[in-house]
Amino acid sequence: MGHTPTLQPRPDASRSAGPPDLGIVMTGGGARAAYQVGFLRCVARRFPELRIPYITGISAGAINAAHLASHPGTFLQAVQELSDLWSNVTIGDVFRTDTLSLARNALNWLRQLTSGGISTRPLGRALMDTDPLRAYLTEVLHTEDGVLPGVRHNLDHGRIKALAISTTSYSTGRSVVWIQGGEVKLWNRPQREPRQATITADHIMASAALPLFFPAVEIDGAWYGDGGMRLLTPLSPAIHLGARSIIAISTRYDASVAEAAVHTIQGYPPPVQVMGMLMNSVFLDTLDYSVFQLQRLNRLIGEVPVEKREGLEPVRLLTLRPSADLGRLATQFEAHLPRPLRFFARGLGTKETRSSDFLSLILFHPDYVSALIEMGEKDAEARADEIGTFLGAEE
Repeated sequence: MGHTPTLQPRPDASRSAGPPDLGIVMTGGGARAAYQVGFLRCVARRFPELRIPYITGISAGAINAAHLASHPGTFLQAVQELSDLWSNVTIGDVFRTDTLSLARNALNWLRQLTSGGISTRPLGRALMDTDPLRAYLTEVLHTEDGVLPGVRHNLDHGRIKALAISTTSYSTGRSVVWIQGGEVKLWNRPQREPRQATITADHIMASAALPLFFPAVEIDGAWYGDGGMRLLTPLSPAIHLGARSIIAISTRYDASVAEAAVHTIQGYPPPVQVMGMLMNSVFLDTLDYSVFQLQRLNRLIGEVPVEKREGLEPVRLLTLRPSADLGRLATQFEAHLPRPLRFFARGLGTKETRSSDFLSLILFHPDYVSALIEMGEKDAEARADEIGTFLGAEE
């Protein structure tokens, strides 16, 4: 099991609650979401009473978002508990890893592919069985009939203004953002649909359902999967909710030109390399595009006189990224995978690449998770002055 030291506020910690229009955007990436926890640890030590009115989560980031929005304590206490949960999570807490379960799911797919559509057996829904994750979330989020009562409590007491969880509808192909909060003006955009709802464990499970690997989740008669698949602008839900100061935590390493030119494989790309690139395009690249769009829009707004902006306001943005390649880091921990899963992963070609982005998504091992948390904390510490200024420490 991993272990994370008790989180204590710094002696010079600010008592500021932060900007009143602060929002946070936590994107996906499976196990990579532990990196976000490291950033939160750094911020919590410096701002133990920080308030984040607008909390949004996508994919695995939805788990972190739901915890922050439902915790009854201070920001410091919420982050400490979240840190403890991630530090002690195991792969078995997320999906079944026994040989029988993995083989049965794989054979169901193989049978369906070779049946020509005439098989009367139920379709194989996913490679992994995520019943353990549902049980784990039910326990740690203290759900009641699937509902997170802490979210309603914090809304009623003004601790938060809205929680938004992004999913993708397999039934319509649209990005659906589920919103719990008062005084929310819904918006409609092409392929994007907001819905007011009481957030449940189903919404979180759906948002974190990696396509093909984790099963889709039925909500109100339709099926939903990972929230990152169709949400091309991850910053937009927080902006629509009212956030004008946004912290966005990416789990994508921004490689230099020289690093990007280095080959991570030799010869023909193995399946795991192709899957990793597909996952990156779904979960990681969209935030970069969204940040670029917002920065360009801010510049355009700045060139327009205030009286002619028609209600448009610039949005302050702070983006944090890993200082190292999380896929390359994951390869160092491959041996910690349970034997059946390690056998499956190596069959897909994990030994043929120096940086396995796919492996970094499913490696819910305490040692790897702790390394991610430590990196996130160090990266945030390196930008502590910038973060302090953004959150109003000088006040």
